[in-house]
Amino acid sequence: MNAAERHVPVMLERVVALLAPALAHPGAVFVDATLGLGGHSEAFLRQFPDVRLIGFDRDPAALELAGERLAPYEDRITLVHAVYDELPRALADLGVPAIDGILFDLGVSSMQLDEADRGFAYAQDAPLDMRMDSTGPTTAADIVNTYSAADLARILFQYGEEKFARRIADRIVRERETEPFTNSARLSELVRNAIPQAARRTGGHPAKRTFQALRIEVNGELDVLRRALPAALQALALHGRIVVMSYHSLEDRITKQAFAAGTKTDVPDDLPVIPAGHEPYLKLLTRGAERPTEEEVAANPRAASARVRAATRIREKGLVA
Repeated sequence: MNAAERHVPVMLERVVALLAPALAHPGAVFVDATLGLGGHSEAFLRQFPDVRLIGFDRDPAALELAGERLAPYEDRITLVHAVYDELPRALADLGVPAIDGILFDLGVSSMQLDEADRGFAYAQDAPLDMRMDSTGPTTAADIVNTYSAADLARILFQYGEEKFARRIADRIVRERETEPFTNSARLSELVRNAIPQAARRTGGHPAKRTFQALRIEVNGELDVLRRALPAALQALALHGRIVVMSYHSLEDRITKQAFAAGTKTDVPDDLPVIPAGHEPYLKLLTRGAERPTEEEVAANPRAASARVRAATRIREKGLVA
């Protein structure tokens, strides 16, 4: 199965519509910060024949598959094996002073979910890995088997918003003394048994929040995002646009805060006149977070939790557009 058959891009039409005004001019530079299997990028390359793509992914396997998918456009693409908070260094290395559009499609990719041996899916047994970059040093098994009960409870609560974090953490520590955890099925079963039966009746799979928390910890996802968004906004050219698609409230909250900071003045509220160069430099393009249509969710269930925010740069070096 090739990349196009394996991957249905989420909210594709809306993402293209939001970024299109910034990419319609010759020589526009588009950054796909989370290339994955290249579905979104393929649409932009097809629709905008003068766009140059710079695609980032931390997963070498994804880069290889996306490269095959985007081969017809090879003269207009540059693929970079890097995490998206490395954007400033990569742009400097490529001699790109500013970008016109950037897309973040956050979270675990379709390919990573579908490949059982990556260990992302709680519903099937696999090694406890969860590394988005298979060359990374720390696996989910390392965390489960070495973190203290307090640290496990902290990440389950902070990154998984798991109400029973302490119960799950205590049980993990007790069970690993008998035998270290190596596979997802045993951990998934432990989580299910640690959560009271009444609480298991709603909210989907009982292990969903625990697996999300471990994945975020393994890959440093929220810290990376906190560094990457300001860097991306700084790299935007005047009238450049940014779209961020997130899949849980933690990512969405970080995005909302980063955008909000750019839509406010950086002077005291009681100043009667805002000095030139201190006006907001961002304008929001979405009201709150936009969600997929019911039709899209029916056709592509993985779109169900998606939420999209977008903004455009309206000021550069003291000028308001």
